[in-house]
Amino acid sequence: MTRVIKIVALGSLLTASTLYSASIIACKGCHGANFESKAMGVSKVVKDMSKEDIIKALKGYKDGSYGGSMKAIMKGQVRTLSEEDINSIANSIKGVSTKESAKLAVKEEVEATQAVAKVLDINAKVVDKARLEKEDLGNKKVVDETVLGLRKNTLFKEDSVKPNDAKFDRPAPGAAPKFERAYVNAPPMIPHSTEGLLPITKNDNKCLGCHMPDVAKSMGATPIPPSHFTNYRPTTVYKNGELVKEGKKVGRDGDIGNVGDIKLAKVKKLNHLYQGRFNCSQCHAPQADVDTAVGNTFKPDGLTGKFKTHSDLVDMMNDGVK
Repeated sequence: MTRVIKIVALGSLLTASTLYSASIIACKGCHGANFESKAMGVSKVVKDMSKEDIIKALKGYKDGSYGGSMKAIMKGQVRTLSEEDINSIANSIKGVSTKESAKLAVKEEVEATQAVAKVLDINAKVVDKARLEKEDLGNKKVVDETVLGLRKNTLFKEDSVKPNDAKFDRPAPGAAPKFERAYVNAPPMIPHSTEGLLPITKNDNKCLGCHMPDVAKSMGATPIPPSHFTNYRPTTVYKNGELVKEGKKVGRDGDIGNVGDIKLAKVKKLNHLYQGRFNCSQCHAPQADVDTAVGNTFKPDGLTGKFKTHSDLVDMMNDGVK
């Protein structure tokens, strides 16, 4: 299987204004621990670039004057960098260091690891007890039209109706804490920025560079589960003018009346991602910083321990098959 390595970008973590403060930790996932690798197999080897060339590249990505097919990703990752941040990154990559900056680098790496390891409860604010009691219409003697709809406004005028402001400015891949799942085996939400990563096509899926099982651990990413490498659909062919599923002719005069008569398709385990699962963002959605219109009273059963961050979906789907 061809491994697609996603280029994350130089300086894709949080930036600050002091020398050596711009982190290069996330860059190493694609460019290598010592910047010795070609990101996505096509980029320049950064360790072989001069400090001046690195600065020129980063500035070029920021203003859109530099880069090829991956320009959109790089521009999105460096857009918040100041000139001092860019110089700091170049100094760090080329080993222009002091004893103090070395200590800072260690501190940054520890803090980044702790941050990424943290799992956030995505429903913390929307299940606030005080909020739920306030919004419980059953406790109110009088209910007017402004609380009947999600827009929290009169139903008879549209003058001030507008969607809630939402910010999709999430941390870069590798720098974002994960979100707790909403329920057992729920598709995990995307905790990081998707700028430059979308749209996804079956021939261009940048998610695979970090989430394929053979690289996910080293990238600090959630690995694609076994269920996504399994085809549960019946084998279907069109043969001699007849539709054949799982070796049985479909139709009034066939072996089975219709496709609904197939009780169980043969499970086919694959050594590559099943193409029915190629569109990651169909189930895995990026998250926004936005106030919800209403509170959430949903309580998932069994969402404890490992199920907050892991799945046993393939076991559930295979239950009773063997």
